Amino acid sequence: MSKEPVAVVGIGQTKHVAARQDVSIAGLVREAARRALDDAELTWADIDAVVIGKAPDFFEGVMMPELYLADALGAVGKPMLRVHTAGSVGGSTALVAANLVAAGVHGTVLTLAFEKQSESNAMWGLSLPVPFQQPLLAGAGGFFAPHVRAYMRRTGAPDTVGSLVAYKDRRNALKNPYAHLHEHDLTLEKVQASPMLWDPIRYSETCPSSDGACAMVLTDRTGAARSPRPPAWVHGGAMRSEPTLFAGKDFVSPQAGKDCAADVYRQAGITDPRREIDAVEMYVPFSWYEPMWLENLGFAEEGEGWKLTESGVTELDGDLPVNPSGGVLSTNPIGASGMIRFAEAALQVRGQAGEHQVPGARRALGHAYGGGAQFFSMWLVGSERPGS
Repeated sequence: MSKEPVAVVGIGQTKHVAARQDVSIAGLVREAARRALDDAELTWADIDAVVIGKAPDFFEGVMMPELYLADALGAVGKPMLRVHTAGSVGGSTALVAANLVAAGVHGTVLTLAFEKQSESNAMWGLSLPVPFQQPLLAGAGGFFAPHVRAYMRRTGAPDTVGSLVAYKDRRNALKNPYAHLHEHDLTLEKVQASPMLWDPIRYSETCPSSDGACAMVLTDRTGAARSPRPPAWVHGGAMRSEPTLFAGKDFVSPQAGKDCAADVYRQAGITDPRREIDAVEMYVPFSWYEPMWLENLGFAEEGEGWKLTESGVTELDGDLPVNPSGGVLSTNPIGASGMIRFAEAALQVRGQAGEHQVPGARRALGHAYGGGAQFFSMWLVGSERPGS
């Protein structure tokens, strides 16, 4: 049985900030959903099902918020699903929604992911004592910093690479009105002089804590034909996972990430990602993950990822722009961060990314990871319908 082609016809985001004190969680998600519907020129009545995602409930202290968000998202009397795969959840949520359309279960689906970090403390949520979870020391940075160090030892990358990524992404964020951090006076020297939090990760090389939501409307061929604007077509999508810890796990380049990317490229007919993909929205919460993921996702040979960053290849005007939107380093409502990557990739191929548009972008990759580098979700979207 052939799959139904899936089109992204509506995209909506909130302005991401440290604290949205003017709205509840319900108000926050409705804002993003309303914008996605407006972009698609649809109403709540046109939506057949809703798929929602967020990071662990510990992060806000509200258990199963999807139960009370059904009304705010127009899901009363309609199917509503909740997805959870840690930090990759925004991407996984979009893929679940896309698969419902591809399978012909629903014609038009609203998918949304969010986080309101200001109402709790994600650092505390990531530092729960044993036996509740693996010890993460001082939050996520304390867990990932040794893996960055391992990458530096393995590849001989100079310790300036992380600051180049952070400076690039924060400059890109200035072109994105929805981005959380707009640091107009930032210089490379200021990034390099910022306090060391988890050696080698400096303060300016780490993601902020944001409130925000992102929504998309996904539909089938019939719905896409009615779209007032060109859609982004899903050419491939996949999820993979592996345990947080196991003998032989490669924390620098997890196998699940490689397998996930390979599956997406196979579906999309991509044989040379570096040459065939025009823009990448990559999940980079700590700056060093750009060169690490460049290798993991097949854009660079092992040990060569940092050279792409250092040579300017990943700049907005480079030949492989990475995180034109400013990325997770500039905006991080954790539950939504992965979906923002997917949505920004779709904006690129729709030609709707505004000042951070990559000229002529026809194919873009959205990437998310979560947990202890154990959950991966990715999609590749294009301006042309698959098979057309």
